[in-house]
Amino acid sequence: MNRTSYKSMQRKPSSPKLSKGTPDFQLLVLTLLLVGFGVVMVFSASSNTAAVSKDFNFDAFYFVKRQLMWAVLGFIAMLIAMNIPYQFYKKWFLPLFIVTAVLLLLVPYFGVSINGARSWFRLGKISLQPTEIAKIAIVLYLSALITKKGEKFREFKRGLFPVMIIVGFVIGLIMLQPDFGSAFILAITAGIIVIAGGANLKHIFNCALVGLLGVITVLGINMLIPSSGTDGGYRMGRIQSWLDPFHDAQNASYNLLQSLKAIAHGGWTGAGFGQSIQKLLYLPYPYNDFIFAVIAEELGFIGTTIFLCFYAYFIFRGLLIALRCPDIFGTLVGVGIIGNIAIQAFINIGGVTRTIPITGVTLPFISSGGTSLFITMASVGILLSISREWNRVSQEKTTRKTTVEHRKDYRPIRPV
Repeated sequence: MNRTSYKSMQRKPSSPKLSKGTPDFQLLVLTLLLVGFGVVMVFSASSNTAAVSKDFNFDAFYFVKRQLMWAVLGFIAMLIAMNIPYQFYKKWFLPLFIVTAVLLLLVPYFGVSINGARSWFRLGKISLQPTEIAKIAIVLYLSALITKKGEKFREFKRGLFPVMIIVGFVIGLIMLQPDFGSAFILAITAGIIVIAGGANLKHIFNCALVGLLGVITVLGINMLIPSSGTDGGYRMGRIQSWLDPFHDAQNASYNLLQSLKAIAHGGWTGAGFGQSIQKLLYLPYPYNDFIFAVIAEELGFIGTTIFLCFYAYFIFRGLLIALRCPDIFGTLVGVGIIGNIAIQAFINIGGVTRTIPITGVTLPFISSGGTSLFITMASVGILLSISREWNRVSQEKTTRKTTVEHRKDYRPIRPV
């Protein structure tokens, strides 16, 4: 038998071609379930208000149609982000950050004022909120910068201090609108990323102490001179209503009291879907800031607990994906994204239930909102991109292990 025939008779193990990793199926399904549930609850919470208001064209489906539109756009953005390798954002975070900073600088002068905050640009019938873009821009900025600095990030002058200056600048622009709820969320999110990035805990503590003293100073000035700020008295009223909901039941405490009444009316099993009483022009913005109160009233303690379990598992799954990522940039981005969603959800639900003072932030995935829903779903797309990398690495390890086992079992055919 010639050499060619001998080689052709050898059975060599073949290495299957590796494809892109698959996105995390559980996170994808949980996201779609939360968004779908949000659309349903927006309809339930808004239909009565919209049907009797000229501002909404007497259209009971006014809010749900907008929510569906943004959900579809957000789904498309999520699919696009999911198919872009997350390392791409490490190179292009700076243009996004610069655009966001410019928008934040312009919105106090050219934006429209809603509920005392000049936080939106009006583009026809579409409203754009730069603060929502800033949340993901800060996450990408911090993650890329910390990754680039490496061990230098543990140094205060060359590491943490320059980062805090930039973050403080962005937070300051948001407070000028004024939007203290979003500024607080952004500050906590930045703190989580900084801690996860390995900053010196002593430096973090000192920065947190300075920030706390600043907040106490601002609150003290507002308490002594309520007219010193555009809405200082309003913010202090929220704190007072949190401490004593009955001290000004028709003004400062009205929103919180109506929210607590809705939760109490829900009881264990709820009044039933669409049967909320408080949403009938009693509870302000039942489709937005106070949508959780409507959920509690219509679904009761049992239904609300199930909803919160789904939400908690979504956060757990997102955190697991972030921690599994094979590189520090992906881990920091994932922790920042899921941390931002978790903090905002806690602040919204905490305010509605009187766990903390009301801040006026929305409930991610659930509340009616355009920019917020779109950016949140796009952020989940980045998380799914991170999960694809983990699955790809896992698949590669499995393939290598299989190849080694095939080679161990390989036995050449002896020539006759």
